[in-house]
Amino acid sequence: MAPQCCARHGGNTSMKQWLNLHGQAVSLVMYRLRRNAWATFIMWCVMGITLALPGLLYIAMDNLNRVAGSVESEPQISLFLHLAIEPEAIAGIRQNLAEHPDIANYRFVDRNAAWEELKRNSGIGSVSDLEQNPLPDAFFVEPASLDPASIERLHRDLQQLPGVEVAQLDAAWIKRLYAVLELAKKAVLILGALLGFALLAIIGNTIRLQVVTQRDEIEVSKLIGATDSFIRRPFLYAGTFYGLGGGITALLFLLGITVLFNASVAEIAALYRSDFNLKFLDSFSSLVLLAIAALLGWVGSYVAVNRSLAKFAFKT
Repeated sequence: MAPQCCARHGGNTSMKQWLNLHGQAVSLVMYRLRRNAWATFIMWCVMGITLALPGLLYIAMDNLNRVAGSVESEPQISLFLHLAIEPEAIAGIRQNLAEHPDIANYRFVDRNAAWEELKRNSGIGSVSDLEQNPLPDAFFVEPASLDPASIERLHRDLQQLPGVEVAQLDAAWIKRLYAVLELAKKAVLILGALLGFALLAIIGNTIRLQVVTQRDEIEVSKLIGATDSFIRRPFLYAGTFYGLGGGITALLFLLGITVLFNASVAEIAALYRSDFNLKFLDSFSSLVLLAIAALLGWVGSYVAVNRSLAKFAFKT
């Protein structure tokens, strides 16, 4: 029983020592950040602006997706049937449309009803002079998805239905929309990667300058037996805090820009009798931005401190 108590006591002591070491590092870093408040603020602003650039593209892409979703019911495939089609064949087409998984909705337009409406609304005298109705029965189909590949596949399936003479589709605007969305996704990834490397360089250079400034203190610490992890710990926390501060600043920038643009978007939407407004980042996306910023700060400081400590060891 005694060895177990000793082991438990030793584990608690080790945990307290670990927490104490990290608490001291955090306290030291917070003191240095407050002492250099203006430099810290400038650093957060630089990182915030850098992180806000891909964030703006992401918000634009997300809102463009919302616009695409709001017009999801607009694209249609028009099925014009043979003039001599039998009612049984029309019923078979109706059943196929009802059972097709890629169809959201459809409606049938009788050729006689279409002919009467055309004669009422055309305003052309020659239409009324025609002896026979030239219009076919038709189905108008709404795809369940805006994906161009899915719509093309549905178009081919409907064209092969017995009794369908022409299946007409105009999906050019859908392809253009998805091309823009795919381009925006790639732009966000590429810009984010490039600016991520820039942030690594900025944070790494800042931490390297701090290491050089505190070189004498570091060398004395190494002489009295301080390990590299002990020396590295405050700088890693500093880089992480720089990253978190930059991420929070980026969110504030993005929020201000979104609110500013929404004032103009609301005026434009009102002209079209719409209540559309720009949507800010959701909670998950905001947390991802903060996590990426903190990770960039940690990685940049880790690389800078390790390189600096290696130089110190070489010179000694």
